[in-house]
Amino acid sequence: MLEKPRHLERGDTVATVSLSWGGAGDPEFLWRYEVGKRRLEDVFGLRVVEMEHTLKGSAFLKEHPHLRAQDLHQAFSDPKVKAVFSCIGGDDSIRMLPSINYELLCRNPKIFLGYSDSTVTHLMLTKAGISSYYGPSVLAEFAENLAIHPYTEAWVRKTLFSNKPVGPVAMPSHWTGEYLPWTEQNRTKAKSMSVHEGVEVLQGEGVMEGSLMGGCLEVLEMCIGTEIWPDCTDCLLFLETSEETIPPKRFHSMLNRLFSAGFFDAPRGLLFAKPYQGIYQQEYHAILKKALAEHGLSELPVAANLAFGHNEPMFILPYGAQGHFDCRTGVLSLPEPAVS
Repeated sequence: MLEKPRHLERGDTVATVSLSWGGAGDPEFLWRYEVGKRRLEDVFGLRVVEMEHTLKGSAFLKEHPHLRAQDLHQAFSDPKVKAVFSCIGGDDSIRMLPSINYELLCRNPKIFLGYSDSTVTHLMLTKAGISSYYGPSVLAEFAENLAIHPYTEAWVRKTLFSNKPVGPVAMPSHWTGEYLPWTEQNRTKAKSMSVHEGVEVLQGEGVMEGSLMGGCLEVLEMCIGTEIWPDCTDCLLFLETSEETIPPKRFHSMLNRLFSAGFFDAPRGLLFAKPYQGIYQQEYHAILKKALAEHGLSELPVAANLAFGHNEPMFILPYGAQGHFDCRTGVLSLPEPAVS
């Protein structure tokens, strides 16, 4: 059982951190960071502060993973900070591991929000006994062109600002994976949206229930064999792929790596997100079913096409919280509060 951090309220202080790629501080992207920061302040009433190295830029932070870890420690140990939001993902959080103080994190439970390469930090916090939240980042969602998507905004409020049971997770009516370069000229351009087809049950029957555990496939593979590799026994697993759109053959081999590492040893079910831009969606589904059958899990309940991860908008998944998915209705529900 992971400890649930305290819920957010208007006026609370949130720290932003760059734990992987430091682009938030690069001159060409700083404007976008400022947009995301202002929205957190204006839309949610939060006070946003940066840690010492949050805006030092990608070149500096690449060379100093221990300072990224220092920022994480500073944010968690500061009693004025009530939550820590990731600026963006990347592929380098794993290099913080030698510098992480798990006892410090454990003594100071608070909300951590992020996705993609933030999977590493989520697993660190899992090891420290703290629930964290797989959801939007400052640069990629809070700073989205025109406005934060209302669906994403609603899920931030429902999961992080309320200590009531979360309840059913309705999928958004529309989604997008369109990429528009992060230039100031594009900030007033709207992305094209497509109708969301709803959740697809790939296999299995009945109801799957378990504590939520998972993350981004490519990042989970990096974590195999490390000190933060989680015990997934009796978990309701969630899995998504990144904007790298890995080829189907590579997808299969990465799944096999997760099998060999025990990720699928005793699962209660699997929630699989819509791949980035929908690329390889049917291929991934077929390979996933094939890989599960190869490992004796052809009857494991699997739901696909869910709205978390690298497309927009997104709901938020709380690590360690109970998840409930009914294969008959196609409805995911979170029957307990995400925060205390």
